[in-house]
Amino acid sequence: MDQRPAQDEYTEFQSRYISLVPPEGDLRVILREQTERILGLLGGLTEEQGSFRYAPEKWSIKEVIGHLIDNDRIMSYRLLCFARGEQAQLPGYEESDYAAAAEYDRFTLQEVLTHYRIVRESTLDLLDSLPENSYTRTGMFNGVAMSVRAQACLITGHELHHLRILQERYLH
Repeated sequence: MDQRPAQDEYTEFQSRYISLVPPEGDLRVILREQTERILGLLGGLTEEQGSFRYAPEKWSIKEVIGHLIDNDRIMSYRLLCFARGEQAQLPGYEESDYAAAAEYDRFTLQEVLTHYRIVRESTLDLLDSLPENSYTRTGMFNGVAMSVRAQACLITGHELHHLRILQERYLH
């Protein structure tokens, strides 16, 4: 999946993430590289480091990775629905509520990273399986129309956003 979405395939809010995606290259390759980067960056941390919060109200590193897991699952489901021509509007989700309900801090850092890797592999398998003509299909979630390729870029850019936060605020 090399071609990036046109601006009419997503909203201005999503552009803050989509604009982080490199303008060229296969999104599946970029996602695979990001996965390895996160696993390499966090795989050697201690449990204490995995529980680190840079401020009292902020997520721990484990919760950030948990958020990426939840987000991958939700956005991959949307992507699947759009690619298959689903006409029903899909719901949005409140990330803070999901993070609180998931209680990712109850897991070891290695368990969270394993979970992340497995979910990402599933996302990549889905992307690998899509026929080329499905990339421009669109669907609706939370009142927003979006194409399959925009959803794939959103997954990629959202993770790039959190990777930058991890590097700047957690691992400096």
